[in-house]
Amino acid sequence: MGINTPKVLVGGLAAGLAMNVIGFVGNGYLLGPRMQAEMQAAAPSLSMPMNATTITYAVVTQFIVGIILVVLYAAMRPRFGPGYATSAKAALVIWLLGDLFYQDWVHAGLMTPTTFCLAAAVALVSLLVGAWVGGKLYTEPGATI
Repeated sequence: MGINTPKVLVGGLAAGLAMNVIGFVGNGYLLGPRMQAEMQAAAPSLSMPMNATTITYAVVTQFIVGIILVVLYAAMRPRFGPGYATSAKAALVIWLLGDLFYQDWVHAGLMTPTTFCLAAAVALVSLLVGAWVGGKLYTEPGATI
């Protein structure tokens, strides 16, 4: 039995939508000014303005992450079974990898450890909710809901 690609896309896009909403509120609205101020203070030439292009890339990236998240859930599901526990495991894998990847921002002085931890917490919530939504919509081929 293979991965149900249409359900991965539906679940992944739904997960991406949920993650975009949480990311907008958490990282855009609540933490955005703080993150921008820290980056501007540390490296003015690297600071990105929040324009339509930047926002578009961020939104598209979240949809791609949502699809990857549901692919990972679908791959883990035969071993761990369907449900929230498996989707949470998939979310934790993505979160840990992302957390490791963005550690450089702290070490390069572009973000304080406190802001990094707050952004990581927002990312964790976003991924857990996205994985739950995507996992709810994903079914194996031939399965009934």
